[in-house]
Amino acid sequence: MVILNKIYTKTGDDGTTALGNGERRLKYDARIEAYGTVDEANACLGMARAYASDDFQELDQMLARIQNDLFDLGADLARPMGDEESEKSNLRIIEAQVIRVEKDIDALNKSLDPLRSFILPGGTKFAAALHMARTVSRRAERLAVELSQQPNEQINPACLHYINRVSDFLFVAARYVNNGGKDDVLWVPGENR
Repeated sequence: MVILNKIYTKTGDDGTTALGNGERRLKYDARIEAYGTVDEANACLGMARAYASDDFQELDQMLARIQNDLFDLGADLARPMGDEESEKSNLRIIEAQVIRVEKDIDALNKSLDPLRSFILPGGTKFAAALHMARTVSRRAERLAVELSQQPNEQINPACLHYINRVSDFLFVAARYVNNGGKDDVLWVPGENR
C-alpha cells in the first residue's frame, strides 16, 4: 500500500523526478513523458466517467478497471526493466489484463452495426469524453513505442499491447454510448470543398 503523508517534497525543484527504482531523470525524459501521458489518459477517463449515467453501469465498471490498470501501467513504465532481483518486486502489466480488455471490447462491439465510414469524435458528451481519452491513450502509446526504441531503454512488451487495446476499447465504448453507434457523427470526405 502506498502512503502519502506529504505531497510536496521539493526534490523536483531542480527539474528532475524519481523513477520507481529511485533513479532521477529530467522531467521531460522519454520515460517520464510516456507514463505521464498514461496518467493524463487516466484523468481523461475519470472525466468521461463523470458522464456515465445509470444506463451504463456495466461500461462504467469496465472503465473503472481500466483506470486501475492504467495506474499499473504507469508503475510498470516508471520502473525500467532490469536486474532479476528488482523484477521480482515490480508491478508489471500482464497479458491477462490485455485479454480482459479484448473480451470487454468484444462484449460491447457485438451490439454495434459495422462501420461503413470513419466517424468524427463526438455525439453525446459521454462519447466525446471517451474519444478524448482515446486520443490521449494513442499519444501515450506513441510515446511508449518511442521509449522502447531508445538505446538502453527496455519496457515490458505487454505495456504496448495493453495501451493499444485500451484505445481500441475507448473507440468501441464511444460508439456504444452513442446509442449503439446510431448517433455517431460520420465523416463525409471532401464535404466542405
